[in-house]
Amino acid sequence: MAARFQFRLEPLRKLREALEREAERALARALQAEREVRDHLASLADQRQALFESRRTAPGQVLDLTLWRNGERFLVVLERRQVEGYERLREASAQVAAAREALVLAHRNHLMLVRLKERRALQHAREQQLREAIEMDELAVLRYHRQSA
Repeated sequence: MAARFQFRLEPLRKLREALEREAERALARALQAEREVRDHLASLADQRQALFESRRTAPGQVLDLTLWRNGERFLVVLERRQVEGYERLREASAQVAAAREALVLAHRNHLMLVRLKERRALQHAREQQLREAIEMDELAVLRYHRQSA
């Protein structure tokens, strides 16, 4: 009767698989955060462009200085927000890179155990075949001795 293969490191393999899935989720969260920062920066750029468009006057039209000053103040606020946004984007990109690196490491650790399990299963199958072949040879020898006796 063939002995069933049992990988002794299976609990560790399952743990590493779970860690890999968690690393994938962490990368997805980091990518989402980076996407949100990029969207925010795009929104600020659109607001800035809209401000410039609203300040444009037709030839011969009177210039409203109050509107112009308010626009300048808002432009300063937008530039400050953009600087903060670029800093957050740099941090988010660093987090994405770290999460990607953690995922690569987790995948490598999980894959190492998967390959080890495959090698051990193959080795177990070969050993099992060898044992069966030896048993068959012994049975054949016993039958031969019975028939010749």
